[in-house]
Amino acid sequence: MLFKLSLSSMRKMMKDYLVLLVGLVISISIFYMFQTLALNSDFTKGNSVISSIQIVFNVGAFLLAFITVFYIFYANSFLLSLRRKELGMYMVLGAKKGKISQILFWETLMMGIASLCIGSIVGIILSSGIGKLLMNLLEISPEGYYPFYVPALWMTWGFFLVLFLITSTINAIRLARATELDLIRAEQQNDTMKRRGIGTIVVALIGVLLVAVGYYALIEIMVLQVLGLIIGAGATTIGTYLIFISLLPVFVQALKKNQQLNDRQLNAFTFAQLRFRVNNLTKVLGTVAMLIALGVGAMAGGLAFQQNVDLISSAQHVYDITLHDPAEEDIQALKNMNVIEQNTYRYKMDDKGYYYVKDDLLAHPPLISTNSIENYSSENKPKRVAEDLPHDGYIMYASQDDRTNLEEVPAEWDQVISTEFMISYEMLKGRTVQIVDRATYEGITGSEHQVLIAQVDDYLNYKPALKAMDQRQKQWIQSSLENEEREVYLSTKYSTYEAVYAFTSGTMFMGFFLGIAFLAMMASCLMFKILSGATRDKDRYMMLRKIGVRQSLLIGSIYKELFLVFVFPALVGLVHVLVGMQMFSFILLDPYVNIWVPTVIFLAIYAIYYYITVRLYQGIVLPKEA
Repeated sequence: MLFKLSLSSMRKMMKDYLVLLVGLVISISIFYMFQTLALNSDFTKGNSVISSIQIVFNVGAFLLAFITVFYIFYANSFLLSLRRKELGMYMVLGAKKGKISQILFWETLMMGIASLCIGSIVGIILSSGIGKLLMNLLEISPEGYYPFYVPALWMTWGFFLVLFLITSTINAIRLARATELDLIRAEQQNDTMKRRGIGTIVVALIGVLLVAVGYYALIEIMVLQVLGLIIGAGATTIGTYLIFISLLPVFVQALKKNQQLNDRQLNAFTFAQLRFRVNNLTKVLGTVAMLIALGVGAMAGGLAFQQNVDLISSAQHVYDITLHDPAEEDIQALKNMNVIEQNTYRYKMDDKGYYYVKDDLLAHPPLISTNSIENYSSENKPKRVAEDLPHDGYIMYASQDDRTNLEEVPAEWDQVISTEFMISYEMLKGRTVQIVDRATYEGITGSEHQVLIAQVDDYLNYKPALKAMDQRQKQWIQSSLENEEREVYLSTKYSTYEAVYAFTSGTMFMGFFLGIAFLAMMASCLMFKILSGATRDKDRYMMLRKIGVRQSLLIGSIYKELFLVFVFPALVGLVHVLVGMQMFSFILLDPYVNIWVPTVIFLAIYAIYYYITVRLYQGIVLPKEA
């Protein structure tokens, strides 16, 4: 009999359970997708790119699991609060507390298992589609990758089943400890108003100070390093909670005291509603603000990493192409490109070093970058090397014994040779690089070569050709390694782009889906908190309707009240994101590139949850029209 009553109650509360189910399905499916990429050993062994970014998905899965723990505990607590009165009535009618606790345990567990089944199916679908999309972005073979991967499924089910068992047990214990009177009168508890005084001012000042300290630590993270991250995260989080606890009730009270606003339509009732319940909302709004910061920050950070790839490679290299002894295929490929500038320089090579002709360099001085990772600005344009070479010879990469009487290569020429000419560390192998006059060059007995550097209109339009050029350059370097079998790594502009792109694509992939999961759970938490107090507001709305207040005005009041509740954490969370992105400034050239994209995604998700919350709240508190 109790089981039938429980099923009937669950059917009536299906809308509330669906909110929880959606958040869990999103979390479970993304967790499974991360595990397929992190645990699929056959796939990662065959793809060095995925192997190098495997830690990204492990970190993403850990962060998602960490936030999900709190989400599930909070969501289940909300669902229990909705059923307190019903369960209390069962006890009054003679049902044993142990039996009801057992039913609640199985209800919670079955909801978790249902979300696991749906989440696993969605996760497999996501792994099939999104996983292949990631491989196409990274241009890697899908061989060995299986969207349905049993170890990932075991990991997902194991983690979430343990979590659901714990939450089910805690719900049952909480119910067992409650008395029948506590359960029946759960909806009759009143919101309290705390008096504000000097303590509020002190708490507010401490909160503002902590947020300021957190912001400073994040902005100066290059100096403070790990300590800055710890201080920034800790101080900002604590400060956010203190600000919401102290200043939000004061702000709502100020709205209430504003006569012009208060007297407009039902604002007096709306602000009174908000003032009475705001004390119970401060902590959850602080939590929501931090989840917004994490969610939008994860998406913005991942996108910024990916979007900065071109900026990083362009800051290090002015010339898009560097070719030593270009092959015929290279020359033909160049003819199919829109070449802006192209220079060729002679050099000789022997066992001791590389020797460039001074007159060739001075006749066609190359460009150098005026940007760096530490000091980047979009206003900094490449400049032509202007330093003269008045001496007969210069040397670089030389030990003290090899230096002889030659001068150090001037800084600008050093930069050109290091970043544009020498495309691999394997080229050096203890050799020096010298700039010599023509007479000295003619007397050197080493083999003669040439290096071609070129700048094109947009090197990303020629990626297949550049990839083939780099492959031929690797073979050229490999031929000089005296049959040593080892991997050759290039530092050309395209190779730099590819290396950074592989890592940042994984980071963008992880950050985007992690942000979606955080935002879905964040909005669900806020929805749960608002709806859990809706039954206590029902009598107030019914009374207003009975004295003649129009239904449209009551609906407008609900939209306005909940908009204020939603907007407070959104503003604080977005400010946290804007300041927090500075923590990436020491590794990203422009951490704010295209930040509007994650902001728009957040606003869309937030608006959807706001509308759903309004509709659900409206269905609870407004009397049904005859």
